[in-house]
Amino acid sequence: MKTFLVWIFWPFLILDTPITWGFYAHSLINRLAVFSLPEEMIAFYKPQIQYITENAVNPDRRRYAVEGEAEKHYIDLDYYGDSALQILPKYWNEAVEKFTEDSLRMNGIGPWSAYFTFLNLTKAFETKNSAAIFRLSADLGHYIGDLNVPLHTTVNYNGQLTDQVGIHGFWESRVPELQAKDYPLWVGQADYIEKPQLALWEAVEEAHSKVDSVLSIEKELTKSFSPDQKYSYEERNNLTVRVYSREFTEAYALALNSQIERQMKKSVKMIADFWFTAWVNAGQPDLSEFSKVLGEEEVIVPDSKIKVRDH
Repeated sequence: MKTFLVWIFWPFLILDTPITWGFYAHSLINRLAVFSLPEEMIAFYKPQIQYITENAVNPDRRRYAVEGEAEKHYIDLDYYGDSALQILPKYWNEAVEKFTEDSLRMNGIGPWSAYFTFLNLTKAFETKNSAAIFRLSADLGHYIGDLNVPLHTTVNYNGQLTDQVGIHGFWESRVPELQAKDYPLWVGQADYIEKPQLALWEAVEEAHSKVDSVLSIEKELTKSFSPDQKYSYEERNNLTVRVYSREFTEAYALALNSQIERQMKKSVKMIADFWFTAWVNAGQPDLSEFSKVLGEEEVIVPDSKIKVRDH
């Protein structure tokens, strides 16, 4: 097994702040995926690992600046009923024909959007566009990470329907913030994916199967903690903010039986697999001949007119 250093970025989490997988977790997951690439690819990706790490959060920042971005991060399966995974066509054109594009976007287009990003990455490899490869790799890593978060697959995305507001950031930000440094996140070398589109839906199905436990365990655990035990206050960025207490966080993670760790590992593996598959599908071009230009720095200007739901 190769030895490598994991750089961890401290997330500035404020309770109920709209963050997905946490900036910290997205960055960490993208970074670790680089180390699972085969030798030919890691020599190309590793010099740009800082770019891929830092720009893992761009899709989240883009949610507040680009119309149509927000719905790429989730899919509300339960909107379509208990048989959603049987009802929803896996292929975009068929889904549009059945439900219309406006309706699909209203309830999230995560798995379809991730697949289109994968196709764009494949095209970037074919055209030897290094800047696009790094930008799209960072984006694809983010979208795949989101699809592995249970609360990105449900209408009750932040516990707002069950009096558990804040659970979204709790699951994907607070727990990793306190515990991910101890997770063994090495996942081995990337594998080729025969059916990428269906693999994305399988990830969504698995994540959605965990929604009940994410919510019910937190609700049951809350019965054993008074409010002053469940929450605490910490200094963040020169501000005193309320966060889930360390004791409650550790109890929740324990009750989940390493669920968050497993979903993070799954994200790392899937991202590396998809990057590798895009390269293979492009004909395995010789990456040593590609330019070493950095990915394009994206200018993202928030637009106050764009309203997105809080996570």
